[in-house]
Amino acid sequence: MDNRDDIREFLASRRARITPADAGLPNFGGSRRVAGLRRAEVAMLAGVSPDYYTRLERGNLSGVSDSVLDALCRALRLDEAERSHLYDLARAASTGSNARRRTVKQQVRPGTRHLLEAMTDAPAFVRNGRLDILAVNRLGRALYSPAFESTARPVNLARFCFLDARAEQFYPGWEEAADTTVALLRTEAGRDPYDKGLTDLVGELATRSDDFRIRWGAHDVRLHHTGVKQFRHPAVGRLDLGFEAMPMPADPGLTLTAYSAEPGTPAADKLRLLASWAATAERHESAGQLPSE
Repeated sequence: MDNRDDIREFLASRRARITPADAGLPNFGGSRRVAGLRRAEVAMLAGVSPDYYTRLERGNLSGVSDSVLDALCRALRLDEAERSHLYDLARAASTGSNARRRTVKQQVRPGTRHLLEAMTDAPAFVRNGRLDILAVNRLGRALYSPAFESTARPVNLARFCFLDARAEQFYPGWEEAADTTVALLRTEAGRDPYDKGLTDLVGELATRSDDFRIRWGAHDVRLHHTGVKQFRHPAVGRLDLGFEAMPMPADPGLTLTAYSAEPGTPAADKLRLLASWAATAERHESAGQLPSE
């Protein structure tokens, strides 16, 4: 098992989207047999020989220097996320089978759980790179209540997005949510192509969802640290919330995500309503009931 196919398809897909005009190359007319730049043109822009670039695009990034990787990033006009992804692919290619490690169950430390519980006004959860929710506070569970209706544990946001019919109602901008979900999984696959759990998840989603399979083939990656996310909650309606996604240095591979609303906005009012709904839900759980939606 190696990542040669991923390297080849990623480099070819980035090359295909750049025209000679984009790269400042002369257009001599005539038909072009490839979309975007030719390999020889990328090689020229990167300052390497055509044969060497061809070897790279065939998936052999093992031992490639940072200076060559930087030159490829410039030639292919990679953004920050794509640049990080290329470096991840090269790192995995260089370590090869040595990167395979015994599977270790990811644990959320008690201190992290206490922190989540203390965040009473902000929905928050801890996830891994496969988008499994490993720990969540009460308001976070309430926000993602449609996903938690499934009995499968841990709740996986990728499965929810592509395999649960409720997702298209829950995400007003489902297409964007789907794009982001796949880009995050593709980014994680670049970091660790030997994660069997991730490989199994991708295989399951690709088999069961055409929407996922098409997006996976695009090789798009994304850094997802901050922004605004839209929800349509079954109890409180539309919520536009800012988010911060913070990697946890003490727990490599885990990310803490928290949502917030601007004070005085309708979203802030709805977050308070969601908190009340969550408290009522807890009181009704023991009776086997759910609060009225």
